[in-house]
Amino acid sequence: MKPFKALINGLFKENPVFIQLLGMCPTLAVTNSAINGMGMGLATTAVLLGSNTVIAVFRKFIPSKIRIPSFIVVIASFVTIVGLIMEGYFPALYKSLGLFIPLIVVNCLILARAEAFASKNRVISSVADGLGMGLGFTWALVLLGAVREFFGTGNIFGINLLGESFKPALIMILPPGAFLALGILLAIYNAIKIKKMAKA
Repeated sequence: MKPFKALINGLFKENPVFIQLLGMCPTLAVTNSAINGMGMGLATTAVLLGSNTVIAVFRKFIPSKIRIPSFIVVIASFVTIVGLIMEGYFPALYKSLGLFIPLIVVNCLILARAEAFASKNRVISSVADGLGMGLGFTWALVLLGAVREFFGTGNIFGINLLGESFKPALIMILPPGAFLALGILLAIYNAIKIKKMAKA
């Protein structure tokens, strides 16, 4: 696959959240604010980029019988690096995301891209795929986090937009609000997609 096509696929056509519905655990758990969504998305993007690159470089040398354990070791290594960097330089964000940083290791999005793409394609295409999927995951989490934060607190990225008179719907920053907001965004995304297909 050409690098540009691999990049665009992750952003829109095969968006991990709105199309493939991958990585739903962190998607629903950490998106009570836009900054948390961005932090998780960028951490996942860094792991995707690193793991896709290494797996694409060594794809011909990894025996097929141990490819999944090999992928997990590579992914876990990058998750550890990202976790240590976040803990050292962004401690507040690291504390906020908590257990979900180490759980990136078992994010089905990363393992799926390693198995379905990086192990079968060249390095440049694999890097483009990792970047596209990661940025697609990031913008989806930021959007979901921004919607939940806006309706739940009147803020976006911690900036108050509606003043003190706004009465927030606190359910939006609680777990049920994650399902509600995601369902609405999925409906809007699919409606736009169907409309575009009808015009084509």
